[in-house]
Amino acid sequence: MDDTLLLLTMPAAALIVGLAAGWAVRSAAARRKLTREQDFFGLPAGSECVLVTHRDSASAHWSIPRHDALALLGLAAVVENCGAHPEVAPHDTGLQGFGARTEFCVGDPTAHRRLASHLTSLLPGVAVQPGDELGMGRGTFVIGGSTYRMEPGALEYVLLARLTAGEGGRPVFLAAGQRPVTHRAAVRHLVRNRTRLARRYGAEGQFCLLLKVVNSQAYGPDVVELVADVTKAATAPAEVRGHRAAA
Repeated sequence: MDDTLLLLTMPAAALIVGLAAGWAVRSAAARRKLTREQDFFGLPAGSECVLVTHRDSASAHWSIPRHDALALLGLAAVVENCGAHPEVAPHDTGLQGFGARTEFCVGDPTAHRRLASHLTSLLPGVAVQPGDELGMGRGTFVIGGSTYRMEPGALEYVLLARLTAGEGGRPVFLAAGQRPVTHRAAVRHLVRNRTRLARRYGAEGQFCLLLKVVNSQAYGPDVVELVADVTKAATAPAEVRGHRAAA
């Protein structure tokens, strides 16, 4: 009788131990994944961050363009998962310098004041054309001597960057595009590829990627291609670029 009970008890005990070990391994893996994500976004549990967007020029009140609003929702999900607290702020309000808290800056650099300031300070190798009096050429990127002009609805570009500067060391994420649909595409690329980007660039790394949104008129933000990693050219000081051009 005792032998029978022992034979019945041992497999049950082994099963319980196996389930407990499996749960512990999965929990540890989930914690490590969350920690890597928090490190990459600079969002430890309980921290604060700011989402900066511009106003919709077609509205008399403060409203956010549809694609920009959807981009912010995607970022809000990441912030919530990390256990941080977001604040949404318009681009033309006084905000503190960068580095004290993580910042997500989304918009058109020709209309978004804070984003334009970040490009000047953090990505001096990027020039954004304001366009002529008719608006032709508006938003064209010039990076490292190459020009990227959009064809609305067919071919549009956006810069996705993670940069660190200032006191505190918290990153600034930029989604600077030629149209609102490109901002949403850049944020989706960031969210979907955050594990790969964190693995490649590290928790302290900087990057600036040039993405191409193809046929947004038909596919919206779904078809995105990586044109190039332009970090080196985009972060090159203006005087260095000037010497090279003179040479």
